[in-house]
Amino acid sequence: MGILLFVLISYLLLCLTLAPLFRRAGSDPKKAWIPGVNFGEWAEIIGRKKRYAWWLLFPIVNIFIYAGMAVDMARAFGKLSFWDAVLAVVYTPLSFYLIDKQNRTYQGKIVQLEQDYNTQIKNAQLAGDNLKVQRLTNKNPYRKSPSREWAESLIFAIFAAAFIRMFLIEAFIIPTSSMEGSLKVGDFLFVSKVNYGIRTPMTVAMVPLLHNRIGFLNSESYLEEPSLPYFRLPALEKINRYDNVVFNYPEGDSVVITPGRTFSVYDLRRRGMLNQVDPNAIVSRPMDKMDHYIKRTIGLPGEDLEIKEGTVFIDGKAIKNPEETQFTYRVTSSMGSINVNTLDKIGVDINDHPRASEHYYNLSKDAVEAITNLGNDIEVTYVPPSQIGTALFPHDEDICSDWTVDDYGPIHIPEKGETLALDPSNISMYQRVIQEYEGNKLEIKNDQIYINGSPATEYTFKQDYFWMMGDNRHNSEDSRFWGFVPHTHVVGKPLFIWMSLKNSKLSDGIRWNRIFMSANKK
Repeated sequence: MGILLFVLISYLLLCLTLAPLFRRAGSDPKKAWIPGVNFGEWAEIIGRKKRYAWWLLFPIVNIFIYAGMAVDMARAFGKLSFWDAVLAVVYTPLSFYLIDKQNRTYQGKIVQLEQDYNTQIKNAQLAGDNLKVQRLTNKNPYRKSPSREWAESLIFAIFAAAFIRMFLIEAFIIPTSSMEGSLKVGDFLFVSKVNYGIRTPMTVAMVPLLHNRIGFLNSESYLEEPSLPYFRLPALEKINRYDNVVFNYPEGDSVVITPGRTFSVYDLRRRGMLNQVDPNAIVSRPMDKMDHYIKRTIGLPGEDLEIKEGTVFIDGKAIKNPEETQFTYRVTSSMGSINVNTLDKIGVDINDHPRASEHYYNLSKDAVEAITNLGNDIEVTYVPPSQIGTALFPHDEDICSDWTVDDYGPIHIPEKGETLALDPSNISMYQRVIQEYEGNKLEIKNDQIYINGSPATEYTFKQDYFWMMGDNRHNSEDSRFWGFVPHTHVVGKPLFIWMSLKNSKLSDGIRWNRIFMSANKK
């Protein structure tokens, strides 16, 4: 609703400032208020066919068409400078208001005038009339200086790149081993923002082409205000089980940034470490500026999920683990030593596990088989995870005190429109969903739940939620630790790997066999 109000107000301001320009150009100012007609009339005033305005109906293309029409309208009233063009694009109603306020005279159909002038120069060149060419060139009112040509080209390139990154495709790098072995540290991915529905930007004031940090300044790359409300265009496809998905880290709205990594304030509070943090070091982030994570979709909206001995059960039925799923194993040899170079050659990340020096590794089923086949002296032993308990979501001792990453649940994943009964025994599962992701005020007083000030025994969810897990099951911070991923936080679908550097270092070599590999293997 908020974004519709914003669009409506912007449109009304545009019509309001178009009307006097229509009058100055000899057109009926009433046409400025008629949807569709106004843009056709605008196109004709600047010297284009009325049907040119039909391009405004095509998403993405319309942004460039609109910018061009705004600049040409300013030029049609003698506003030819670089900054006149910038203002026309950045805030068109203000540009048009100033044209009328300054009592500017309509110069004519600028696109045709410029074309006619360039035709004169071309005809003089063909006739060999160098004097006329020089005279026309020197007096050319449409000529731009070399510096302006460079500036406009640079701005357009940055704008186009930022636009593509914002709405269509963005490049990502895999920074951690949580998705090993399907996605490796140092894999560079292209991610489509179209497949699951383009999410329009919420943060308006930001440095183009940066996500949330200016590294050399050690500061955020955006301002939280002004901002736009959440809005998403229709999706091309649904999120299916086993899909890899890029999303904004759900607990990333309040973080502490250190040279090594970014910590969630909620996680630090659970560990009892928040009192060690300088309050001035805490950074709040809007949704679209939260850190990006990539995980595999394991649980879908409306499903019951449980993990038993590392196997995921959905609605009581075991599902197949993804092909490259890894668990922790210890590799030993009766001969006493293990050749780590041999393990490296068969694709084992020999540095991933914190106890790698003791020959603990995260291995897939195929890797276990390959290592076992190295010789009869080799023994590969599964290492079960330690008891983690309340470090796991929902961090409630009454619910998950004996849960581990291998034996977890059951837990129900909320679905849009679904109504669930609430009571003190399950509110910890859904408190953050109701309060943070769906924007309600939730309080618990004397074992009674209050939502927006009213007693509540049930709740109807406003959006879908997903359960995301890493393929490296014993080395992944995922939904088992911080819970559900709201649909609002979904960014896009990985397409393919366009570059892969071993250990994220060019000096360590390129994994040529991974280039152009699908980033969504199941």
